[in-house]
Amino acid sequence: MAVQGSILGNAVLRREDPTLLTGSDKFFDDLAISGVGYVHFVRSPYAHARITAIDTSAAAGMPGVAGVWTAETLPMKSYQGFAAFPEVFNRPPLAIGKVRLVGDIVAVVVADTRAQAEDAAEAVVVDYEPLPVVTDMEAALQPGAPVLFEEHGSNLIFETGIGLEDKPLEGADTVAEVRMVSQRLAGVPMEPNGCVAIPDGDNMTVYIPSQNPIAVRDVIVAQCDLDPAKLRVLAPAVGGGFGPKAGAYVEHFITTRLAQELNRPCKWTEQRSEDMVSLVHGRAMVLSAKLGVKSDGTIVGLDCEVVADSGAYPAIGGFLTFLTQTMIQGVYQIPKIRFHAVTAATNTTSTGAYRGAGRPEATQILERVIDVAADEIGMDPAEIRRKNFLQPDVFPYTTLGGAAYDSGEYERALDAVLVAAGYQDLLAQQKARRESGDPKQLGIGVSSYVEITAPVGLHIEYGAVEVNTDGTVTAKVGTSAHGQGHLTAFSMIVSDMLGVPMDSVILIQSDTAEIPRGAGTMGSRSLQTAGSAVHVASETVLDKAKKLAAHLLEASESDIVKSDDGGLQVAGVPTSKLSWGELAQAANDAAKRPADMEAGLSHELDFDGTNSTFPFGSHISVVEVDTETGAVKMLRHVAVDDCGKILNPMLVTGQQHGGIAQGAAQALFEVVLYDEDGNPITSNLMDYAIPSAAELISFETSNTETPSPQNPLGAKGIGESGTIGSTPAIQNAVVDAVSHLGVRHIDMPLTAQTVWTAINAAKG
Repeated sequence: MAVQGSILGNAVLRREDPTLLTGSDKFFDDLAISGVGYVHFVRSPYAHARITAIDTSAAAGMPGVAGVWTAETLPMKSYQGFAAFPEVFNRPPLAIGKVRLVGDIVAVVVADTRAQAEDAAEAVVVDYEPLPVVTDMEAALQPGAPVLFEEHGSNLIFETGIGLEDKPLEGADTVAEVRMVSQRLAGVPMEPNGCVAIPDGDNMTVYIPSQNPIAVRDVIVAQCDLDPAKLRVLAPAVGGGFGPKAGAYVEHFITTRLAQELNRPCKWTEQRSEDMVSLVHGRAMVLSAKLGVKSDGTIVGLDCEVVADSGAYPAIGGFLTFLTQTMIQGVYQIPKIRFHAVTAATNTTSTGAYRGAGRPEATQILERVIDVAADEIGMDPAEIRRKNFLQPDVFPYTTLGGAAYDSGEYERALDAVLVAAGYQDLLAQQKARRESGDPKQLGIGVSSYVEITAPVGLHIEYGAVEVNTDGTVTAKVGTSAHGQGHLTAFSMIVSDMLGVPMDSVILIQSDTAEIPRGAGTMGSRSLQTAGSAVHVASETVLDKAKKLAAHLLEASESDIVKSDDGGLQVAGVPTSKLSWGELAQAANDAAKRPADMEAGLSHELDFDGTNSTFPFGSHISVVEVDTETGAVKMLRHVAVDDCGKILNPMLVTGQQHGGIAQGAAQALFEVVLYDEDGNPITSNLMDYAIPSAAELISFETSNTETPSPQNPLGAKGIGESGTIGSTPAIQNAVVDAVSHLGVRHIDMPLTAQTVWTAINAAKG
């Protein structure tokens, strides 16, 4: 609910959209840079092979070529993709000795034009000695599997677990079992990756489409031996991220190193086929669960085994099973949990953060096995969930996975979605179709979820607010927007606190020359961290301004209030007032401000929410399955998501719709596939089935509001919730549509072929 007289809680149009829609925003590839050298990489066509020889002589002599480099001629430090992993897994920026995936970088060319660079790259001759390949994560852990890092001795990258000595299924009347694949996905941001590195004497400026330019700056500094004070990294407009743009890539610091080498601007613009093969992939887990329940539906315990795929060079994706472990309890009271996960290296693209990053997989397996349990004991899927929900009076609550839940009213969200969907009417429609033998059967899928936002220490963020002498207000944040609506959200906070027009708020972000520190935008963290920092900074500036106004207007500080037309006034005396511009000018004049007051109307801080927040919700998917062809048609998707106090419902709705679309894409369409030799066979958008709006329906979204005590806004994240809640609801719906035919489970993506095969297998 909106506060009376406050802009917060109201739908406000996005300030970002006019410049995006008119094309006046500049992306890194739009920047006009004279004398630029175009970078093109020579990539391995083999998934696993020894490099026996590289001949660059023909390429080096081609027109426009500034140079061709290999690991021998451009020595660079190996790159540690995740700090907690041993250095044995580090990636050489340019392959040394052997390649470990199709797309591994063997050489790099710089030329005067992009076409010349591409032509020269094709002229580089590389001799390979093929090695055995492993692309299956489970096979990679078997004895005798090809080993990617011989000095490590195996493909086991990471292992984690809880309750490993427990026997969580003891005392159960029924044990439901399911094994599911959360398939490998490509990020497919609208704008592929890339960078431009521009040297200027000892200084270097790097433009990059990034979710976290500060972190990228730190990596480039380390990899290229640069003085951090002389390296500026900034993100211009960024065309989508979803996690794959959260970190640095070897291409970034190779390009920067080449700019150093040539003392010339160098630019790499990733091609879509490169993006699909060599950037980063998401998900890629096989999850097995056993859920013990009593005959009345009470959960006794959960036993879960997970195998994850890190790809060829382990990065954050190799660690994401830890977040799966953290969130495996979900929204339920589960007395005992045994969870064990291992991560394997394979000859495939590295995995990393992808909208949800380890949390969707926990919800997917938990919500599937609960549906299987409900089916086995003959209980309604919504009711088995309701029976086991954690209740509001238990919060704050620490789960067996170690998550410190802040607040939740899970039953309220479920009740709201059941009403919004007309659940009982849907059940009646489904019964009628089954009784009539209609070849097109109705499926109803339920999912209830909780997720973690601002995870793994991301609850701290930099923010600053300053009132300028012209009456405008500058806000600075350590987050880095790439479509989320931060300009709108943070402007609303400043406007509400200081009483200034939203369009007078200037937001500075994504530039290491302006922002001293920050953790970027990921983990659905921005409003609760940077937004709270802006709120606290604005509050502090307001208090300082009131003190100054009281001094100048010869009034009590307690009598100073915001005026209706901007600035501060004496309460009840509208003629006795000062504009924000006048206050800022006075604050910079030692003769006008109080003797004990520092100059300027500004404040900066690192806001610490002390912990993560935990949004939650329930989704219902309604699908129609043609039992003769296996074709799945989405009919409705109803979502009730709770992200704490809502700042701007328009922004929230946008995130819900985008998240649901991405979750539906995993459930029904998308999968990255490799052949037995490790060749990617879904390496472009002709073969990778990403849905457009034409393949989706209009989603029905609403919200409950359960404030978080972790920040002054009461906010929780919303950016990934739709993805986490939607996928299991859709998968449950498709299985539900054909469960009466004997189908117990179908792996994603739920294509017509997959569903048809499952139906016919059940028929025997």
